[in-house]
Amino acid sequence: MKLVLIGAPAAGKGTQAARLVKHYGIAHISTGDMLREEVAKGTELGKQAQSVMAAGGLVSDELIIAIVKERIQQDDCKNGFILDGFPRTVVQAEKLEEMVKLDKVVYINAPDEVMLERLTARQTCPKCGATYNKLFLPSKVEGVCDVCGTALTQRKDDTEEAGRKRIQTFHEQSEPLVGFYGEKGILIEVDGMMPIDEITKAIINGLDA
Repeated sequence: MKLVLIGAPAAGKGTQAARLVKHYGIAHISTGDMLREEVAKGTELGKQAQSVMAAGGLVSDELIIAIVKERIQQDDCKNGFILDGFPRTVVQAEKLEEMVKLDKVVYINAPDEVMLERLTARQTCPKCGATYNKLFLPSKVEGVCDVCGTALTQRKDDTEEAGRKRIQTFHEQSEPLVGFYGEKGILIEVDGMMPIDEITKAIINGLDA
């Protein structure tokens, strides 16, 4: 199964992707995580991406397409994959079509103010990558990762200012994807305001229908 997850920042894509990966036994490809990895390693690609991401902007098509193309050819993608954070524009979606045929596209929809509130409450473990949210998915001990005990941090692009910009960027550049995939008849739209378990159930029902 080859899937794409669409949704504004903090719509719940990462949470749902982790659950779907487990359910279907497929690979999770988060372009955001891959870019942050490059930044952490200090690679040339990471340096190019760092300044753009910190300001809430989007990395260039050429850069991201090259990363995705290489990633989907790896062995763990043989049974399928979930792309989370790509494509972000119709141009990227058209490029993706040249690389692979998608089965379904899941759009998690939620109001802007809710996503902004969630976004600024988000915490990440710098060591193992586990994500938390102070509003609805807090760590057991405040500010400490449940998995490895490392102190949690907030991403530079999870501030209110950068968050508003990222949500605006989503509407301008990524929202047209909903129409693009809707016309192809492969779009499943899910209400991101439902409880996490209900969203998972709705997505799986849509995929298995």
